[in-house]
Amino acid sequence: MRTLANTRKFRLSDSFVEPYKDKNVPWGPVGYVTYKRTYSRRLSEFDPEATGSEEWYQTCRRVVEGMFNTQKEHVVRLGLEWNDSKAQRTAKDAYDRLFHLKWTPPGRGLWMMGTKFVEEKTAAGLFNCAFRSTRELAKKGGYLFAWMMDALMLGIGVGFDTEGANTLTIQEPQYTDDVHIIADSREGWVDSVHLLLDGFFFGSKVPKFDYSAIRPFGALIKGFGGTSSGSGPLEELHRNLIELYTSKVGEDITSVDIVDTENLIGRCVVSGNVRRSAALAMGAHDDKQYLQMKNDQEKLYHHRWGSNNSFNAVVGMDYTWHAKQSQKNGEPGYIWMNNARTKGRFKDGTRLDDVNVAGFNPCVEQQLEDAELCCLCETFPAKHEDLEDYLKTLKIAYLYGKTITLSNTHWPETNAKMLKNRRIGLSQSGVVQAFNKHGRRTMYEWCDKAYAYVQELDEEYSNWLCIPKSVRMTSIKPSGTVSLLNGSTPGIHFPESEYYIRRIRFSKDSKVLDRLKEAGYNVEEDAYTPNTDVVEFPIHEPYFTKGKKSVSMWEQLEIAAQYQHYWADNSVSVTVTFNEEEAAQIKDALEMYETRLKAVSFLKYEETGYKQAPYEPISQKQYKEMSKKITPIQRIDNGEAQGTKFCDGDSCII
Repeated sequence: MRTLANTRKFRLSDSFVEPYKDKNVPWGPVGYVTYKRTYSRRLSEFDPEATGSEEWYQTCRRVVEGMFNTQKEHVVRLGLEWNDSKAQRTAKDAYDRLFHLKWTPPGRGLWMMGTKFVEEKTAAGLFNCAFRSTRELAKKGGYLFAWMMDALMLGIGVGFDTEGANTLTIQEPQYTDDVHIIADSREGWVDSVHLLLDGFFFGSKVPKFDYSAIRPFGALIKGFGGTSSGSGPLEELHRNLIELYTSKVGEDITSVDIVDTENLIGRCVVSGNVRRSAALAMGAHDDKQYLQMKNDQEKLYHHRWGSNNSFNAVVGMDYTWHAKQSQKNGEPGYIWMNNARTKGRFKDGTRLDDVNVAGFNPCVEQQLEDAELCCLCETFPAKHEDLEDYLKTLKIAYLYGKTITLSNTHWPETNAKMLKNRRIGLSQSGVVQAFNKHGRRTMYEWCDKAYAYVQELDEEYSNWLCIPKSVRMTSIKPSGTVSLLNGSTPGIHFPESEYYIRRIRFSKDSKVLDRLKEAGYNVEEDAYTPNTDVVEFPIHEPYFTKGKKSVSMWEQLEIAAQYQHYWADNSVSVTVTFNEEEAAQIKDALEMYETRLKAVSFLKYEETGYKQAPYEPISQKQYKEMSKKITPIQRIDNGEAQGTKFCDGDSCII
């Protein structure tokens, strides 16, 4: 009888993998550098005698083997049928299509799949994003924020609401002389924040914190990967939280307090050598204090940059005030929760099988229940010559996403939601490139046929795995980092311009950063994030037809609506850029598209933008001048990747 104890792990053969060592990878202009910075793990994790870091053919093997081994363990555990030869055929196809960058797991999967951390500790690190409601703040207290911090430290982007506002009164903690030695672990940091916040929420005891056990700055972190930040960021977080709540003792907690708390936690996580914190705050449409909280520039630059702030919009409401706010700084974002709860694809009419949706992930492509996670997979239709080939790739991406739903996290309440919903997010990126290659009408036809195919796949594989069908399966994410690998435009967004600077952030202790400096790239300190440098890459968009400067707000909205109609049964993530002349039309646009979208945000197009923006248009002359100073990098042997932290879309980061 086959059991887990006597079952061999799934493995691709060396004879299959080795030829890929010498094959060319279809990298985009910054693909290889981005890969080495973000996804290439230390080889010593898998072989103590090995040095250096993974190359792409090795990462592909780790990911695919981890994916099929997860399937195999599930099947064997339930005593179901496992066909090794069939699995090998599918796995080889998955490997080849991943190697040639026709699909990718989320950055989370490229970083964590196939690691001991996932196999032995928690699979939570494989998921992109989550949502957490504060509705029960008076009951659960600091646990809710501890949960969010735990998720952020695992690299999960977190959406949250402000429904806990005015549900409890801030109290004076009972400070004691007891000493609490903070464990040198993610759990240790999270527990300390839980203790501190419960002191203010419930008036409970708060001990003296001892930080001496936390490893020093720069020390390697085994398992999850990366390096230690030392205790400094956590000590600062404790001080910031004490300052925030001490001044509010005796007052009811506000929506702004809730957002500030999460943002301060996000700042700590970023400072702790996690590159950026991705969070979405969701407030009420009539909460003016919340909606204007980023107008405080001092607090914005200190911590309030840590979340994209949106509100629950109501179809038929007066958008006048909110539209004027959007004209100023791109916020708030608009989320129509009723549309999310009653619709999948808009083409399919009313659906009431997802009415418990409580909010969204940070880039609003995934509607989620409270404490639910999601896994996003990327496909690139422009990298395919015909629909038949694309459907073969889509099958692989579907299998990856569905496989992740077989994994458990360390949160029982999350597992309960995941076991029931099996939600995934099959996304497309490089959509504008696909329009140029295949035609816009053709792509909408592809979407419709591909969606039907995904439904067939889910019926077949859910029956085989003996699990529920997925409640939702398709979305459009902004895809910042992953799209860089093969040079695709992010999600449904247009390229910045024909020539532009792409800025990418690196931890200061990254070995990749050292190699980039040697190669002649311009490097400067990050103006917003500690322990981080910004590198400038000159980019030429080879198939350029139209950029953000010339595409109208209305065309962007229509593309998003068409993808919500034909493809996304979750949501379409879109940040609509507008020019000065279009600013006054935002109110009209909201009224026209409030019944055709689940979410949208607006951002004024400015060629200069804010300091160190991810994208900056440049002239052909500037591009050539920057390129002359750069020596192409062929190989980076000692890169120390940090992993994709949180949702990896730059388009949703304001």
